[in-house]
Amino acid sequence: MNFEASLAATSVGSFPHKDSAAACDLVLDCFPQVPSWPQLPAARLLEQMEIQYSEGLPCIVVDDERERMYFDTSREHTAELERFYENFLAENFDYFAISPKYARGLHRMAEQLSLNGQQQMKYFKCQVTGPVSFGLSIVDENKRAIYYNEMFRDVLVKGMAMKARWQLRKFRSVCERRICTVDEPILSAFGSSTYVSVSRNDVISYLHEMVDAIHAEEALAGVHCCGNTEWTIPIEAGMDLLNFDAYEYGDSILLYPEQIKSFLEAGGILAWGIVPTSEQIEQHTAASLMERFEVLVQRLAAKGIDRELILKQALVTASCGTGTVPMERAERIARTTKQLSDRLKDKYA
Repeated sequence: MNFEASLAATSVGSFPHKDSAAACDLVLDCFPQVPSWPQLPAARLLEQMEIQYSEGLPCIVVDDERERMYFDTSREHTAELERFYENFLAENFDYFAISPKYARGLHRMAEQLSLNGQQQMKYFKCQVTGPVSFGLSIVDENKRAIYYNEMFRDVLVKGMAMKARWQLRKFRSVCERRICTVDEPILSAFGSSTYVSVSRNDVISYLHEMVDAIHAEEALAGVHCCGNTEWTIPIEAGMDLLNFDAYEYGDSILLYPEQIKSFLEAGGILAWGIVPTSEQIEQHTAASLMERFEVLVQRLAAKGIDRELILKQALVTASCGTGTVPMERAERIARTTKQLSDRLKDKYA
């Protein structure tokens, strides 16, 4: 699929709203070319990052009192695992559905687009928590990261792959051109002493499985990491889109000029998270962020990459999701992202 949304703006995914209609209105107003459904983690426990994608996974326990989720692997789980794999092998997408109870923003957006459409829309963006971040963040009954349980690690990879495919199927009727980003914030800690036992080859393999699942739905596969990471990992996994924090870690992409050049020349997309989600946004306007973006583009071009290609294969985003920031700041971030995209398109389109 050729990418045609040069310098368009999109969101990373999460918003602090509790009103799903208000969040959808903001998305459609600010990101008309590449809207996404809004994740609403502040609304309730079930809509938080990993929990949102947990329906149908075996041995899940949601503890409302302690506001946490974990895997109880101590109970007899043969039947649960058999049911999971039977539905996976049968490609029973209904089994892997994300219900309104877990994602009101998703269902509200699907409803709104089905009723009203979106004339400017070129792509629709979905998102799913990556299996590595999910596995290293959620624990078992003994408070050990479930990632280190080989059986359940495979469940996470296949479960998240099916959640991605279910979303892409749900939104196919409103937009044939779709993107699904895999949120892997924990990749920023890859290689640290904390995760020294996490194999690079395994991470690439799991991400590749996600890519294959997304490509099976004729969609583009992306990865989002809001920190410094080894960007050759998602490239080797076959990702079509890299969404990185260009505000704080813009230099990180410059460390891999040959790989980034090949990535872009093959049609890959860089989603520049140049709009900060911290209080730093108060110090910026679209004009000042445009200057910052242009400096980074020039530095990347100086590495031997065609500047026009960089701009053609670019999306504009915030540096991360805004689900945990104050409402006023989140709305300012969204509107600044739109303004920046408009300025860039006016200059370079």
